[in-house]
Amino acid sequence: MTTQVVPGLAEIKQHARASWAAGDFPAVAKLQLWEVGEQLVRRVGIGSGEDVLDIACGTGNAALRAASAGGRVVGVDLTPELFVAGRALAAEAGVEIEWIEGDAEDLPCADETFDVALSTFGLMFAPRHEVAAHELVRVLRPGGRFGCTAWTPDGLQGMFFKKLGSYAPPPPPFAQPPLLWGDEGHVRQVFAGTGVTLEFARESVPLAPFDSPDAAIDWTSSHFGPLIMLRGMLEQQGRWEQARAELADLYVSGAPAEYLVVQGRKPVR
Repeated sequence: MTTQVVPGLAEIKQHARASWAAGDFPAVAKLQLWEVGEQLVRRVGIGSGEDVLDIACGTGNAALRAASAGGRVVGVDLTPELFVAGRALAAEAGVEIEWIEGDAEDLPCADETFDVALSTFGLMFAPRHEVAAHELVRVLRPGGRFGCTAWTPDGLQGMFFKKLGSYAPPPPPFAQPPLLWGDEGHVRQVFAGTGVTLEFARESVPLAPFDSPDAAIDWTSSHFGPLIMLRGMLEQQGRWEQARAELADLYVSGAPAEYLVVQGRKPVR
């Protein structure tokens, strides 16, 4: 586990927890992200009895599918408020998952504990990318493998998050943009020195079936926690209508909701 104290780090993580706990992330995940966990687990392959860690697990997108495939699964997330929905989904699926509050940059797990690590659009939001990448590798056993997904900068969701960032207060210097996880060159850099071998693929999710761009923004700004919090700030500043119009314009751009799949394997000693 990491022990470095960074000024402002605790505050940014407190804000992140509050953001993801706001709104109705379980509904967002089900509507827009849910198929990705199943596809990622199929790509990585989970054997019966393997120990699996879902990092920044949210409501269990990957964890549920890994448990259904026979894995012994632990889900770690900075926002334990999401575990309520995750536990209900696990009970519905008839699987067992251990849910632990924890930080992707300081995983509450011993060295070399897991055969597989997974993350669907979660690891990318840890502010210090190299720290998070090295933590992932630390908890894998020799020969262990991992798979994670991140929005690409030029896809629809990437443009969406860039637009949100243009209206949000500037992050502290140590916080790297989440969308860098959607760039292959950057991912190679953050895993440099770990010895892992990497593979990449690009996929996309279907756009949610809204009747119009305005309907998409209305729904998202009342369900997606980070946008709910940003909207509250912008309404006080009189800037929400401008931001809303710019976000709606993204939905007529024709850009796919593209994401990068990163797979890796830790070397065997």
